[in-house]
Amino acid sequence: MSPKALVTGGSRGIGKAIALALADAGYDVAVAARTLRASDPTPEHSQTVHKQDLRPLPGSVEETCALIEERGQKSLALKMDLTDLAQVEAACDELISQWGGVDVVVNNGRHIGPGLMDSILDTPIEQYPLFVMAHGVAPIRIAQKLLPPMIAKGEGTFVTISSGAGYEFYPDGDKPGLGYRIGKASGHTLVGSIQAEHRDQGIKAFNVNPGFVLTERNSLDVDEFGFDPAWAGPPAAVGAAVTWLVTAPEAAAMQRQNIDAQPLALEKNLYPDWRPQA
Repeated sequence: MSPKALVTGGSRGIGKAIALALADAGYDVAVAARTLRASDPTPEHSQTVHKQDLRPLPGSVEETCALIEERGQKSLALKMDLTDLAQVEAACDELISQWGGVDVVVNNGRHIGPGLMDSILDTPIEQYPLFVMAHGVAPIRIAQKLLPPMIAKGEGTFVTISSGAGYEFYPDGDKPGLGYRIGKASGHTLVGSIQAEHRDQGIKAFNVNPGFVLTERNSLDVDEFGFDPAWAGPPAAVGAAVTWLVTAPEAAAMQRQNIDAQPLALEKNLYPDWRPQA
């Protein structure tokens, strides 16, 4: 029987790449996100209150699931809005009903909304709880639902797709995006608590910083935010790094550190070097 994984935010970008890398490694994968079908409209993904962003983005849960099944693995499509706790719980309950639980949870999904990259004063106060809900509270509820079956088996792994913005408390620049930073910071703390409370029960947990990745979403804003796409990591490199972390026995020693996915992929020869050659 194949091991099983849950990947949130798996309709596109980093989450999709992780889901496919896990499938290539022999995992059945439950894929969760807001965009269930290709025909569904893309939810708003504005990063600022000053410009609404409704541009369509490719990718859906069902399309990722189809690619998983093309690889010979089973998939489970789950609709999950991380800002809606009832929907998070319902998706976890369906996962337990269908599969009994999973061996790996990858908390990759996030909330993109007005104020994400705005100043403290410009960000609507009602947006801050949404960032914390998606990054912090929803993953805790997922853990509450999916940890017990792991503990019963004596093994399991959690991965949080974090960011340096979540633990670099004195950023440079005059607009570092408190909404993004506070969301990532709220999610970053779960891994350490899982390690402290459940390491003696066979549970592992990792915080993984993907670095700047040229996802479908990020590619829309490279000019506006001054990113050089030539140096952006491919999503598949992050997928390869995460898959190595959850499958390689020697990765267990890396738990109590912030893991940078792109350097790890290069150091371990998990993915071809994508960087421009001097």
